[in-house]
Amino acid sequence: QDHFIGGSERVQLSGVFNVRKGKLALPVNRWSKRQVTLSGTCLIVSSVKYAHTGKMHILPLIGGKVEEVRRHSHCLAFSSAGPQGQTYYISYDSYAEHLRWHRMASKISSQRVNSVDLSCCSLEELPAQLFYSQDLTHLNLKNNFMSPHRGVPALTRFCKLRSLSLSNNFLSEFPLALCDITSLTELNLSGNRLLCLPAELGTMHNLHTLLLDSNFLSSLPLELGSLQGLTYLGLSFNSFSCIPLVLEKLRGMERLCLAGNQLPVLDMVGLQWLPAHHIDVRLNRLQLVTVGDPEQLVHIVHLDLRDAGLQELDTRSLCKLELLRCDRNVLSLLKVGGHALKSLYAGHNELKQLEVQPVPENLTVLDLSWNKLTSVPDWVCGSSGLEVLDITHNSVSELPIWLLSSGSLRKLLAGWNQVCHLAERLERSQLEVLDLQHNYLTELPHNLFIKAQSLRYLNVSANKLENLPAASLSEDSFSSLGELYVTNNSLTDKCVPLLMGHGHLRVLHLAYNKLQTFTASKLSQLEQLEELDLSGNRLKAIPTTILSCQRMHTLSAHSNCISTFPEVLQLPEIKCVDLSCNELTEVTLPVTLPPKLQELDLTGNPRLNLDHKSLDNIRCFRVDPSPSAPCVSESHGTPAVWSHGYTEASGVKNKLCVAALALDSFCGVREALYGVFDGDRNVEVPYLLQCTMGDVLAEELQRGQRQEDYMTNTFLTMQRRLGTAGQRMGGSAALCHIRHDPVASGEHGGCFTVKAANVGRCQTVLCRDGKAIQLSSTHTVQEEMEYQRVRRHNAIITEDNKVSGVTDSTRIMGYSFLCPSVTPQPHVSTVTLTPQDEFFLLGSRGLWDMLSPSEAVEAVRNVPDALAAAKKLVTLAQSYGCSDSLSAVVVQLNITEDCCCFCEPPPPPSSPGLGAHTSTHHYLAGADGGIPVPLVSSGTVSELSSEFSTSEMSSEVGSTASSEEPPPQAEPLASHLNLQGRIGVRRPACGGGSFQRQFSGALSDNGLDSEDEEPIVGVFSNGSRVEVEADVHCLHRHDRPAPELHSNTQPNTFPAIVSHPERSPHHFSKSPSPIPPSPPSLSRETGTLGRRARANGSVACQGKNQDLIEEVADAPVKKLGGYFNAPAQPDPEDQLIIPPELEEEVRQIIQQQQEQMQTHNQKAHSYQKPADYFITPL
Repeated sequence: QDHFIGGSERVQLSGVFNVRKGKLALPVNRWSKRQVTLSGTCLIVSSVKYAHTGKMHILPLIGGKVEEVRRHSHCLAFSSAGPQGQTYYISYDSYAEHLRWHRMASKISSQRVNSVDLSCCSLEELPAQLFYSQDLTHLNLKNNFMSPHRGVPALTRFCKLRSLSLSNNFLSEFPLALCDITSLTELNLSGNRLLCLPAELGTMHNLHTLLLDSNFLSSLPLELGSLQGLTYLGLSFNSFSCIPLVLEKLRGMERLCLAGNQLPVLDMVGLQWLPAHHIDVRLNRLQLVTVGDPEQLVHIVHLDLRDAGLQELDTRSLCKLELLRCDRNVLSLLKVGGHALKSLYAGHNELKQLEVQPVPENLTVLDLSWNKLTSVPDWVCGSSGLEVLDITHNSVSELPIWLLSSGSLRKLLAGWNQVCHLAERLERSQLEVLDLQHNYLTELPHNLFIKAQSLRYLNVSANKLENLPAASLSEDSFSSLGELYVTNNSLTDKCVPLLMGHGHLRVLHLAYNKLQTFTASKLSQLEQLEELDLSGNRLKAIPTTILSCQRMHTLSAHSNCISTFPEVLQLPEIKCVDLSCNELTEVTLPVTLPPKLQELDLTGNPRLNLDHKSLDNIRCFRVDPSPSAPCVSESHGTPAVWSHGYTEASGVKNKLCVAALALDSFCGVREALYGVFDGDRNVEVPYLLQCTMGDVLAEELQRGQRQEDYMTNTFLTMQRRLGTAGQRMGGSAALCHIRHDPVASGEHGGCFTVKAANVGRCQTVLCRDGKAIQLSSTHTVQEEMEYQRVRRHNAIITEDNKVSGVTDSTRIMGYSFLCPSVTPQPHVSTVTLTPQDEFFLLGSRGLWDMLSPSEAVEAVRNVPDALAAAKKLVTLAQSYGCSDSLSAVVVQLNITEDCCCFCEPPPPPSSPGLGAHTSTHHYLAGADGGIPVPLVSSGTVSELSSEFSTSEMSSEVGSTASSEEPPPQAEPLASHLNLQGRIGVRRPACGGGSFQRQFSGALSDNGLDSEDEEPIVGVFSNGSRVEVEADVHCLHRHDRPAPELHSNTQPNTFPAIVSHPERSPHHFSKSPSPIPPSPPSLSRETGTLGRRARANGSVACQGKNQDLIEEVADAPVKKLGGYFNAPAQPDPEDQLIIPPELEEEVRQIIQQQQEQMQTHNQKAHSYQKPADYFITPL
């Protein structure tokens, strides 16, 4: 890299000198002034004037020459290596300059390239430039297409090559040319298609490491026994049904890997002849482990039996065994010899009994998590060197006092058990980490913090604590506690003073307790506090003494009763502030915001009025829509069928690697779409899924796919849309689509169904009658079918149960380079919603790692607000130990029989009377005459919703309005109107005989290409916005037949139009249509549509909305140019439709036209009484 690309730190020497290229004897080459830079390992020659932008000549110096030119004073000759090498002559002004350049360049030219990585380059042969360096010792050629007859033989030219990787090169036979490279000590041929090995392999006597994993080998040649220097042999994921006998001859072998083969029995008698110290036989379907002679098995030190399907295990014959891994089996009985045992991992089994004899004095780590133990084994007391004990997720009811007072134990994990009480007093303890969450504790030992002065981490969340022990009895006592988690208990204000003795406290979680006040003087003493969580209490204020915590970077106090904004924004290190779901009315902001502020969440404060332009600089700023924005469902007084709340939280590294998708109105008002996406450690994939997946699903629905296929096709299509981002990165996804399936009158059953699909670790859970019903499935290699599928594609499963060491999910978005072993094929389930369904949850991977489905449902079942429920789930997961990014979506359901089957329309709302103007509520009904619902969209796509302005949504037009100016709306109403079968109709809320005039505003660049030389009647042009005037006449009642004049009208040819209330009225062409019943409203919130606006400002497909204006009003014949050629992005301030000075005149004209049209209507149609329901198909 040159100096201005790679950074100034690569520049070693630089200056302007006379330079000449080529041979000095040639007269055509002249001396010229050039900029010369010695950067990294290259000499860069460029123009003096255009040193950074002009043409550069780069001369690699490694392996080249730097020589003095004696015929010229202070001149050096720089030559590159290889037959195509070039030479540059540089003349310096002084001897000192000449000497400095000579010394520096000579060091670079004397270097040799000894390690080259050419992986994933699609090579069939070695590049010619590779042979310039004859000192190559390490060469990586994995994931290529090297041929054993063309590319591999050229490797023999490297006589010093010691390490070579040819893994994943689709080699079907062993390249014999490799046997001629006698210098090789490490050879990797994993991931190929080798069926056998040649006898010539025995001539590679210098081999120390030979990796043959993931091939199709079933036997080894006898000549392999001559490799006495071989120490590591990898034979995992092959087809061996027994341990090869030739391995007995390899006396120097230390590690043998036979994982993922077809061994039915592990014969200890056969192992006694093997010299290997480390034996790995995991992922074999072992049915039996035989017992051997202890005296003949003293060489085995490490044994790995993970994922082997064992039910019983006895390894007492391995008297020198130091490490035993038997995780993820189905063991109910385990017997281990404790003579030399140092580490025992037996988690994720069904252990009820564990025998270790004799007592292991050298044992340091014991993992017994996720078993069925009812008590701590007695022999653990005698393990004097035990440092780490993990017994989480068992049924332990009591922790012995000697366990907490152990002189060696440093880390005790005993969460998710049934411990009811601990000893009242402790002896001196050396514990540093103590986790007792999810038990039934009502109190802690009174002297816990006094005796355990080394305690740095304490988590007692999800217990029944009412108080905390005192920190100290005297000022001389010292507390090392840095992290304290007591979330989800019954703590009161009495516990606050007891925290003051912990002067080094950095993290304090007191969420979901019974706190009403936090004493200001006590908070000021916690000067080292960095993270404070007080959510879910009854606090009315945050003390002003929080300014004493100068190191605080995170404050979470949502779901309280706080009415005054704290002075937290004056803290210099503050990054995240969450004050959602409170009672804030105003926010007092400092003159300048903190430089590190990244997130400010003020949602759920309905009375908050906020207008501050400096908040736009915050990376993630969340606030509710303006209170003046109309809410259809609340005004109408009908219950919502569904409403949602969502939240996101970054991890400890402040990277938001999750995203949420929430559309209460999707592709029609009888549908909704919700999703959660988790990128694990990357931000790009969840962001792409969030922005694109809704559009992909809409396209699949438009194609008319079958009911069971469209969701699967959405995931497969989205995989292609990820592009290059999905090649090396991936992410989990969970998607829920609610749609309406009409049923015939008189039939029983719900008309709303939810289709859930997921890949990866994101999951969906439905609450029905208080019980959790999982709608998702996680696909891992622990499932037999998934394991066999992955193995059919010759993939390797590493020790942490990850496919090729990348992901633990076999079905996930992205990671294209792992295809076909890892696919985006989702798990799809469909459930018909019933009145017993209360809500459903979508959560990211970290949420379900900490919370079980039943626990999550129980935690939020009694939380009335969906946003507060989502916040609670994330807060609980963080307090329970999750350090990753989190996202949760809670969708509350209100399914009734009325919104399933309608035989008669419900009573109409009270009529405001003729000519009276009230706030109108807009409804849509499908072309099939299904249930109409209010035209509002609370769709919110995470942080993107605030990016869509009114001008970007200008394709959503057509609002009823009176001559008076309607109230302003902060965010535009939106809906997906472009799909076939989802054409909406319009119902004005006025009495019969009256009419409304409506203005349909749209961006002029709508796909049409016409020009009008003369002004058009009924069309007002204001800047780049076009306003089309149309009249909406009074229509027949729904029980009257339609006139013959409109009998040929195609109802599906009229595009639906959604309005902006702040615009002046328009009218639409008239055509009667049957009247659907009035429904419950489908959304509770109004907000921007969570889909990206297209080039013409529309969220609808271009092909469906380009004739919008021409069909609504009779536009002129298309000509070249015209008002449809206005700019696509109007000025944001260009919002006036009628100039103020002409407003009164326009109102008079509109009033006259209304009177004329009303008279004309009364003559054309005779009514007995004003109609109760009207409908206007567009």
